[in-house]
Amino acid sequence: MTAEIYVEGYTDIDFSPQTLMAEVSQNLRSIITTPKHSVPMFRDFGLNENIVDSPMNEAAAKIKSEIIMACRKYEPRAKINRVDFVPGHDGKLGVKVTFDIRETLS
Repeated sequence: MTAEIYVEGYTDIDFSPQTLMAEVSQNLRSIITTPKHSVPMFRDFGLNENIVDSPMNEAAAKIKSEIIMACRKYEPRAKINRVDFVPGHDGKLGVKVTFDIRETLS
């Protein structure tokens, strides 16, 4: 089953998601919106924010790579198919991630 999430900023946490898809989607949002080194005792979690100061094309490639690697590491149930940047509200840039749920982990 293929799904997409759109991430433009922080969202509320649902502590009891009703479906596997909702749980995985929420976990991916958490990974993408968490700056690396900001979680005590879990410093490697999240994305490197220093990339933002790179030239545009270089930053886009690095951020996509960071998202794919971090999601693979911290939410192995998701198989990332595509990462796109989408113009969002108020001039903010959002991220659209298309993914499948892995049936089994190996």
